[in-house]
Amino acid sequence: MNDSPGWATPGSSPSDGDRPGTPADQPGTDGGAQQPDRPAGDPKWSAEQPPPGQWSSPGTPEVPPTPAAGGWGQPQNTPYGGQNGPQYGYPGGPGQWGSPPAAKPGVIPLRPLGLGEILDGAVATMRTHWRSVLPITLVVATVVQVIGVFVQRYMLKDLILAPSEDVSAEQMIDSLGSTLGASAVTQFIQVLGTIVVTAMLTMIFSRAVLGQNSTVSAAWRDARPQLLRLAGLTLLLALGAIVMGAVLVLPGILADSIGLSILGFVVWLPLLVWLGIKFSLASPALMLEKSTVLKAFARSSKLVKGAWWRVFGITLLTGFIGFLLAAMIVTPFQWAGLLAFGGGFDAVADGTAQTAWGSLILSAIGLIIAQTIVMPFQSGVTVLLYVDQRIRREGLDLELARAAGVENYG
Repeated sequence: MNDSPGWATPGSSPSDGDRPGTPADQPGTDGGAQQPDRPAGDPKWSAEQPPPGQWSSPGTPEVPPTPAAGGWGQPQNTPYGGQNGPQYGYPGGPGQWGSPPAAKPGVIPLRPLGLGEILDGAVATMRTHWRSVLPITLVVATVVQVIGVFVQRYMLKDLILAPSEDVSAEQMIDSLGSTLGASAVTQFIQVLGTIVVTAMLTMIFSRAVLGQNSTVSAAWRDARPQLLRLAGLTLLLALGAIVMGAVLVLPGILADSIGLSILGFVVWLPLLVWLGIKFSLASPALMLEKSTVLKAFARSSKLVKGAWWRVFGITLLTGFIGFLLAAMIVTPFQWAGLLAFGGGFDAVADGTAQTAWGSLILSAIGLIIAQTIVMPFQSGVTVLLYVDQRIRREGLDLELARAAGVENYG
């Protein structure tokens, strides 16, 4: 078995002479009997005959070529709307009348996907493979929130929300430093947890596409070799955003020019969004193709090219749905903690509500439940977007069908 997460690399086809199911002594091949001579002047014979060895016997399906072993490599064909491929649909799609529906060995049909199919595939994987998805997200979310509770309890206990006559400037600076430090620690822990969850869930979703089950141990075993590279990829994305912000916004701040600062921010924000979508598929490319960080960025850029607005729309909708789900789950816990243990609105005003044990614990419980649901949903949509773009550009559905054991597909 290779190191791929469930199927082999799409590769180039073998030569006709080496193709399985075409022996050298079979009539009509290069190594067999010669073609019969074409009678001169016979109108029933075409003026141009195809070269030998390029067709199969009537009623005998052609045996597909054997793909090369390895990860998710880059195939040579581009059948579905690619640069060199036809523009007339897909198997079972509206462009081919009377063709059978696309095979569906797993959570998605093996053809270019619509928005509803991508969202449904993410939800179906969470529902069908919950024994693998739930423990991963639940454990990681619990660890992150437990650490976050202690960080907020002890680093924000001296938080000053509003200046007053009794508060000096030094105390305000110390309070601001504590807030930034607590936020930095919390975000760092959150990022580490997200990296682990993304890596393991990518493997689970890749197998779910083929209709294969995956255990937590198997997902960890497949994801572990790429964890450091995924961490490096995440770090590069964060550093790139910070450097762009510093280059575009910081000059206006240093020059004490509000207009220049606003102009830099206006340029920085859309550029950040554009690059974020451009490299949004780098994570599944890194994990599933076993590539390096730079190659993953290049692969994401290639797959998103020409489909930026589509990827942007699906990503934006997914984020909005995740935000609504999280808000619906977390808000009741936060209000209950605030009213029951936080001391009400007066405690919010003086800052004691943010460090009360009961309020922190209830809020953490709500966040654990929300992250357990939202994280796999968002990760699943990203993986299925990657699969969809490869089906459209590189004919990955043929390799998926072959790996899933679908006979005579395509």
